[in-house]
Amino acid sequence: MKKLILASSSIHRKKLLRQLKLKFTVIKPNIDESRKKGEEINKFIKRLSYQKAMKVAANNTDAIVIGSDEVALIDGKVLGKPKTVDNAKKQLKSLSGKKIIFKTGICVICISENKIYKSVVNYSLKMKKLSNTQIENYIKNEDMLNCAGSIRIEGLAIGLVEKAEGQDPTSIIGLPLIRLTTYLEKLGYNVI
Repeated sequence: MKKLILASSSIHRKKLLRQLKLKFTVIKPNIDESRKKGEEINKFIKRLSYQKAMKVAANNTDAIVIGSDEVALIDGKVLGKPKTVDNAKKQLKSLSGKKIIFKTGICVICISENKIYKSVVNYSLKMKKLSNTQIENYIKNEDMLNCAGSIRIEGLAIGLVEKAEGQDPTSIIGLPLIRLTTYLEKLGYNVI
């Protein structure tokens, strides 16, 4: 069976991939993740996922390489990672009572077989109306400064959500495992 490589520096993607109980290695792709001027969001996410996978695949031509990236959108605007507590407070206040759409790109490449599979998976959350106390408590008790939109759904953020909709709940954490297993099976890499 071919070597499996996750092209990512995300601990969340690594944890998700471990759920499949597959042997894999991780290589950080170190690419420029800037959005091009006027670039449509689905094209942007697909491009980043592809570039991450391709950068690693170029030096691992007989491996199966997985790249992924994610953005959160509210009212058509991209929400990045907050990085600071002040930014997290602003983000969470802006999310209160609104719908957030998470767009997660995935790309699976095997150069030796000349195969590339890529797509974007959408998942949405309708947030509860959040009080200042809820926001403060969430920030104080959750490590979410590196999560798009300050939402760490696999942690306390689940308590901030009124409703969730989508085809693949793992996509919101950063790696759509349902889509991934489909792509791996197309490459003869059976998960179960």
